[in-house]
Parts: sequence; structure tokens; C-alpha cells
Amino acid sequence: MTDNIRNKEFLGQGLTFPLQINSRGGIALAKGENDIAQAIQIILQTSPGERVMRPEFGCRLQELVFAPKNTETINMVIAYVTDALDRWEPRIELQSVNVLDDPQSDGALLVEINYIVSSTYNERSIVYPFYLSGEE
Repeated sequence: MTDNIRNKEFLGQGLTFPLQINSRGGIALAKGENDIAQAIQIILQTSPGERVMRPEFGCRLQELVFAPKNTETINMVIAYVTDALDRWEPRIELQSVNVLDDPQSDGALLVEINYIVSSTYNERSIVYPFYLSGEE
């Protein structure tokens, strides 16, 4: 088995998120590293308890929507994202989670997630915007 085939099997494929239709009229699939990036988005956007058959799945970020924008909240964002990705995305090796102020929005944080795809050793980065409604 070639490395390329092995990597595709490990990285896998899944439905695109949000759902899309491909050029042949079927449901579009995300493959490889794009599937991983979409899976990370799904993990972060899903609150524990939302999935009927897997109620523990997701990330606790939504618990912080009304929290103030301060050091304690930032530390909790880092902890929640780290815990969720370590638990639910086995195809990556999480390198760091950093939280930055969004200069374009008073209530937004930019969550920078740096990771390595385990099977290819490719370094990747995602910036996930997280919006707070709390007061400082």
C-alpha cells in the first residue's frame, strides 16, 4: 500500500459542512486535510448535549458567550478548545491554542489553532472567531 493511499484512508472523507451539492447532483464530500479542518469547526460549534446519540460530543465554548472579555475567560477558551480537540479529533497533534482580540469587533475573540496532521506531518492553522456578549 502506498503512503498516499494510507494517508487518504487515515484522513478520510466526510460530508461538507455546511452541506453542499456536487456537480453531479450528489452530496459533496470533504476529503483529507479539508475534512479535518471542517471537523474542527464542527467540534467547536457543537455544544455538549446537542447530539442525541453522542451527548458528550462537542466543545463547551458556548458556555462563555455571556462571559466578560477578560483573562479568565480567555484562559477558559483555551482550555475548552484544547480539551475538545484532544478528545474528539485524533487525526491531529495540537501544537497551540492562542486567543487574540479581534480588532474589527469589540465582542469578538480570534481563536488561533495550530496543529500538525498526524499522518502527513503537515502544519496547519485555523482562526476561529468566537463572539462574546458579556461586558468587560
